[in-house]
Amino acid sequence: MHLRLTEEQKMVQKTIRRFVEKELIPLENEVLRNEREGRPSLPPGKLHELQLKAKEAGFWGINTPEQYGGADLGQMMMAIVLMEVSKTFVPFQFGGSADNILYYGNEEQKQKYLIPTINGDKKSCFAMTEPGAGSDTRNIKMTAVKEGNEWVLNGEKTFITGGNEADFVMVIAITDKEKHRATGRDGVTCFIVDRDMGWKSEFIHTMGEWGPAGLVFDNVRVPEENILGEVDGGYKLGLEWIGFARWVVGARAIGAAERLLQMAIDYSKERITFGKPIAERQAIQWMIADSAVEIEAARWLVLNAAYTLDAGEDNRHMASMAKLYGSNMGNRVVDRVMQIHGGMGYTRELPIERWYREARLWRIYDGTDEIQRMIIARDLLKGHVKIGQFV
Repeated sequence: MHLRLTEEQKMVQKTIRRFVEKELIPLENEVLRNEREGRPSLPPGKLHELQLKAKEAGFWGINTPEQYGGADLGQMMMAIVLMEVSKTFVPFQFGGSADNILYYGNEEQKQKYLIPTINGDKKSCFAMTEPGAGSDTRNIKMTAVKEGNEWVLNGEKTFITGGNEADFVMVIAITDKEKHRATGRDGVTCFIVDRDMGWKSEFIHTMGEWGPAGLVFDNVRVPEENILGEVDGGYKLGLEWIGFARWVVGARAIGAAERLLQMAIDYSKERITFGKPIAERQAIQWMIADSAVEIEAARWLVLNAAYTLDAGEDNRHMASMAKLYGSNMGNRVVDRVMQIHGGMGYTRELPIERWYREARLWRIYDGTDEIQRMIIARDLLKGHVKIGQFV
């Protein structure tokens, strides 16, 4: 058992860290100013420019198969990269990638959707959540009815990341009501639906800067060839999409928490009260120590989930643990860091309050705390995972 990064992984980590420090962190004040004034965090042209700089540095399609022009570095490397990129709130993603389930498309779909998405010519989103159906997929109401060689989609989706910018959506709809009523899982299909087929999106305002969309489908006609995977096989694709996203939330929380903890350490050495730096106060020391321990624990949960996926094993149990602990750890750390900064931490002069608002979302999307606990407990109670078993 080897609990250390390889030399290649260390090199990538250092390179990404330099990129974040040189290209992204200097943009934070601009991002905060734009967001306060109701503008996009960064103009699309600026984001594209950053992606090109990253591409020149060799970071393009980090986890994309080599046959599609990617580096295919694996999930462990993806976790390391996400931890570094998340040390800033500047909204940035390395280019050259696509949603994992899009690879299940046939050759025609890959040419029309997958490759343009990897190349940055198209943007996609995934839509399963509905106003009355979040983690409980039994409550999905959106339907797809077959008419000739087309399917007619009706219904709504909500809280869809990227839904306002997407050129096409991979959407889950009921295609067999009887099957779905019986199991809550079967009888749903995933469709690739271009925006110009007729669906509409609307911006949803949240307490954070995340801007999800509500999607409306009103008699949207989708050709038979736009089914992704198999008819009535959409639930499996949905689970795969969500399963990949869960441990990613933990990785993002780790990166943000590390940056925030460093801010707290630096400030505690400078802030003087009653003649001493607050770093000398035991109350502050314990908050710093607890945060450091929790960050390290979350790191190994996330890396284990990523490693398990790289090994071709089922990582759903580990992904739920990484998501549950990582997201809660992030919330505890940002709360302590704000407390250490006192009133200044609550102001918009520092980015702590922005992270505070963002962190609260981590415990909700891609499966709430309660859903993760339910999954973990079910795996243990049914014997899928044994106590003390190293997975």
